[in-house]
Formats: sequence, C-alpha cells, structure tokens
Amino acid sequence: MSKIGAWTFCLAAGAAVLASGGGALALDEVSFGTNWLAEAEHGGFYQAVADGTYEEHGLKVTIVQGGPNAANQALLMADKIQFYMQGNLIGSFSAVEQDIPVVDVAAIFQKDPQVLIAHPNSGVETFADLAKLPTIFMGKDLFTTGFQWMKAEFPGFKDEQIKPYTFNPAPFLADPMSAQQGYITSEPYAIEQEGGFKPKLFLMADAGFDTPSTMIEVKADYLAANRDIVQRFIDASIIGWYNYLYNDPSLGNALIKQDNPEMTDGQLAFTIDKMKEYGLVDSGAAEEGGIGCLSMDQVKSFFDKMVAAGVVKADIDYAKVVDDSFACKQLGMELKPQ
Repeated sequence: MSKIGAWTFCLAAGAAVLASGGGALALDEVSFGTNWLAEAEHGGFYQAVADGTYEEHGLKVTIVQGGPNAANQALLMADKIQFYMQGNLIGSFSAVEQDIPVVDVAAIFQKDPQVLIAHPNSGVETFADLAKLPTIFMGKDLFTTGFQWMKAEFPGFKDEQIKPYTFNPAPFLADPMSAQQGYITSEPYAIEQEGGFKPKLFLMADAGFDTPSTMIEVKADYLAANRDIVQRFIDASIIGWYNYLYNDPSLGNALIKQDNPEMTDGQLAFTIDKMKEYGLVDSGAAEEGGIGCLSMDQVKSFFDKMVAAGVVKADIDYAKVVDDSFACKQLGMELKPQ
C-alpha cells in the first residue's frame, strides 16, 4: 500500500472508530433563535437538523422558535442562544445606532419577502399604481420603514392611505379598492383560500427595497471567540437550504410541523413555490456566490436608501454590523439542478 493510501485508510478507520461510539467526538452544541413560528421560510435550517447536515459539521443545533410572545433577540444578548434570525438590515442599522454588539454573517434571503397585495380588478398594474388606491392596510413597523421609502421613491403615496393592518385579511377582502401588506410566501395563500381569487402581488424588493433578509446574526464577542463554529453553522445552513429547496424537503417539513402543529402541507408547498418563483433565496449575489451570500454593495445600497427616506441616520457606521467573510464561497451550488 502506498503512503498516501495508508494515510487515507488510517483517516477513514479513525473516523469509523469515532462514529461507532467508542470515544466519539463531542458535538459543539448551539442554539438558533428564529423570528417567527416554524414555517417553510425557515425550512433550510430545519432540513439541516433533520437530515444530519449540522451533525456532519460537528454541531448539535437546537432551533428555538420565535413567535408573538418570543424574545429571541434578547436571548441572544443574554447568551442563552448563539445565533439569531435577523429579519432585515433595518434591525441591523438600529443595532449600530443603539451600540448593540451584534454582527450579521450571512443572508439566506437575497430579497425581503415583504409584499403589497391588491385585488385583480383594482386597476393596479405596477408598484407605483398602488399610490392610486385610497386604502393600504399596513402595520406600524412597515409604515415607519418601508412606507417612508415608498414615499421617497414613488410620487403619490400619502400617509392618509394607511389604515392599521391586524394580520387579518377580512378588511382587505371586503374592500376591492384596497391593498394590504404581507409576506409573499404566506398571506397570498390565505387570501386565495378565503377569497377564492388570485391577488396581484407587488414584491417590495423588486421595486427597489433591496435589503437582504433572514440573516444569521451573532454577538460580536461570540464571533471573535468562535469563528470556526460560526463558519460551520453557516456552511451547514447553506447546504440545508439547497437540499430543502431543490431536493426532498419532507424531513424538514416534518420537523416544522412538529414544532408548529398548525402548519399545513398546502401552506408549506405554497411557500416553497413562491421562494423559488420570486428568487428570494438564490437571486442577486447568491447567483454567483451561492446561498447565504451577504454583499456589502447591497448593504450600502439599502443603507443609502434608508438615509434618503429618513429612516436611519447618515452618520452611523453601518459596516460594523456586517462580516461578509463567511459566505459567498459558492458552497453547495452543485446541489441546485442545472
């Protein structure tokens, strides 16, 4: 046997001994807090747990669900979890402004799923046409951020159009000359089921609201002390997402429904379809760098837009909340069918 062959054999034999239970290497245990109840928008993370991808990367990962009464970002700051799902860059810019020591290390969604939904016969054909509607149902958070950008970018939008959105589609369904906010992966499904029609969808990202979303966030001190663990968590998550979107998602879906029994197969299938149709995960920077790619050019573009809209202050050092050295390495791209 050659020296190279002997060395390869020894490595394989050693791995087999470790895997057999006698002297098995301990996995690094980490927790990942999501920002909502388990759903297909979190599918790649659940897939990586369910199919053993995290374990293959030396990790034992516990997913901690978010939800209406959850405080997972507070758990991150209290060192109760190691990773958190940051919704978009507005939260990151706010952290810089408040001197909260967190860092975004990957962006699973290249596009924010936030959508404005209109009736099919309302005369709305473009995003700008939404300004013609007398009523837009919208929550406070989007009003203070996304709607301020809409007013800055498109003439005609006025505060008077906004009525409170209560996460119930009934007011929208009752008013054919209204629009409502939602996630393109979620609310349109409920509207189709309850209203019996396909609504018109206007993804804010496609109109220029170009923040990445579903970002992996860590505390700065944890990142400094555990770069290897962070890299392995990102790598395994990326592979989990490729497998969830382009292979069999059943293992991930089963775990999602275990955590969130109200989730239906119909909603899961709808969400996966919309993530693909609108390129939420693998458009933009991910087309060249792979899922998870976090582009500083995109960060700067969105920062400039938020400054112009008066949402964030121009003098904050936004770059300190982003570390783009972990992703954009084309990892897992071969798993996507050509």
